[in-house]
Amino acid sequence: MPSRDPDKRYTYADCLTWPENERWEIHEGVPCMLTAPSWQHQEILGSLFNQLYNYLEGKPCRVFCAPFDLRLPEPGQTDEETTFVVQPDITVVCDVTKLNRTGYCGVPTLIIEITSPATAKIDKIIKFNRFEKMGVPEYWIVEPEEKIVSVYTLLENGRYGRPEVYPEDGNIRVHAFPDLVVELNSVFLNKQ
Repeated sequence: MPSRDPDKRYTYADCLTWPENERWEIHEGVPCMLTAPSWQHQEILGSLFNQLYNYLEGKPCRVFCAPFDLRLPEPGQTDEETTFVVQPDITVVCDVTKLNRTGYCGVPTLIIEITSPATAKIDKIIKFNRFEKMGVPEYWIVEPEEKIVSVYTLLENGRYGRPEVYPEDGNIRVHAFPDLVVELNSVFLNKQ
């Protein structure tokens, strides 16, 4: 990526011109380079993805893991103009017509982020606020150190209510898919 202009708001169109071997997010026009996650993060990601993938196989909804560009444009912005491009750890989409290029442009059904010391603030504040504002129905924040998962669901008033918090031995009934229960025993097993 060329040197960043502090006065410029970057867009998805800019992101498409950056080197393919680099991973970037753009938060309200500000680029943020992503680093490689820990092996514990990847095992948790793999376990969650596996449970969701197995459930969704043969159904119209699909699950993707990072790197996968999720674009959440403001009203009136085109895909290329969006200044909010993120790579959630897991994204579940049910409107497959919005899949294009490097990911998805629109509001997904479920987003899961696995925090690290470097990403916790972004996951809990910046992404949380944008996902709520854009109407993402369900947002999970997985905290590997504490071995807990906080599940936020959008209420009728368009806000996330208090989270449902699950411990490492809990089972999460996915709001979007009431017959799917994610078992956390296997998610957190031997992840230290």
